[in-house]
Amino acid sequence: MKIVIIGAASASFGRGQIADLLQARELQGCGVELALVDIDADALEVMTQLAERIKAQTGSDVTITSTTNRIVALPGADFVILAVARRRMELWEQDYRVPLAYGFKHVLGENGGPGAVLHTMRSLELTIPICRDIERLCPNALLLNFTNPEARVLHAINHLTQVKAAGICHGVFTALDYISRYLRRPIDEFDIISAGMNHFYCITQVKETATGKDYLPEVLCAAQQDPAAPMLFRQLAQIFNVFTFPSDDHIGEYLAYGAEFHGFRWPYGIESCAVDTIYPPLPLAEYAAGKRPLDEAVLHRSGEITVPIIVDIVHNRGSYRHAVNVLNREGYIENLPRDAAIEVPAYVDASGIHPIHAGVIPETFAAMMRTQFTIHNLLTEAYRTHSKALLLQALLLDPNINSITAGREMLEVMLELQREYLPAFA
Repeated sequence: MKIVIIGAASASFGRGQIADLLQARELQGCGVELALVDIDADALEVMTQLAERIKAQTGSDVTITSTTNRIVALPGADFVILAVARRRMELWEQDYRVPLAYGFKHVLGENGGPGAVLHTMRSLELTIPICRDIERLCPNALLLNFTNPEARVLHAINHLTQVKAAGICHGVFTALDYISRYLRRPIDEFDIISAGMNHFYCITQVKETATGKDYLPEVLCAAQQDPAAPMLFRQLAQIFNVFTFPSDDHIGEYLAYGAEFHGFRWPYGIESCAVDTIYPPLPLAEYAAGKRPLDEAVLHRSGEITVPIIVDIVHNRGSYRHAVNVLNREGYIENLPRDAAIEVPAYVDASGIHPIHAGVIPETFAAMMRTQFTIHNLLTEAYRTHSKALLLQALLLDPNINSITAGREMLEVMLELQREYLPAFA
């Protein structure tokens, strides 16, 4: 079996996936080759050395290879794990601050809002060529994508390529933690359904496994009254009667009033200092060189479900996974478009990922999502056709945009600032 990680030199994503794979006892004896790919040769060398040290410490029998050329790594791949970006933090800050300078009171600037228009285009410039290589070199591989904006990237991959792809995100586990806390019981005592869009889902079922009793009304009431819960999350529970992602920065990206509760401080850096100093990176080079003993900082599991999904497929486990991102091809959410990239639970076995039919979600929430799905369609087509006109349409549909003039000017400025990364729109 061959597993390829593209973007493996990422200090957070790469380390976490490597730690998960090398500590997965279910993959021992399966003849696994783990191929690490990254265009940053120096960072890749550090991560490869770190992987070899983790392998030695855990006793893993996985074979580790690495290359800066994905064309070398992809042939024969069964699984491809993908998380790629260029100048991630620097351009992310630009995605946030430039729209704000034009008066657009948005939140975070990552997955929704005006900044996400540019983020989407940059991500597609990276991911779609990779998918073309997967089509050619390992057409039967399953792509597990982490690249953000998750829903937008997955929509484009599924509409523009033939790659078998699903999106992975740990956001649903935040809601599960809240539910467990509200009910004061382990989460595995309940059958829970979360359905919607990545970072903008809603809990539609909290049934006690033993009795079938639905505790959703009790959980929703707790969310409405919880003074410690995020303010926007609580407001949506009170006004729209939905239990959504308890993270105001993420859900606020899709709402015109998100900044009312989140504020305007971008939490990942400020202009007067390096953006990565708020979350200091691990000294991975020291761990890789053996100057530090391997400890929990580098050995801890990522909390993502990528490796569990791979194990489900390899061992035909038929496991229930609380959230995967897929196209709504079979109407898994009945009141959302069939071509939308949605997030629902799924069962996973040897034949792949099988999304459940989650039924309907609250119509008020569905209406908000439909606007986002229209934006997704426009952005996929804008990438395919290199159409600046479609980019502008997608931007002006966003709930955070309140001016055609400012929106058009902002888009032109951003395309000029990021022309190196978006050559088709230069």
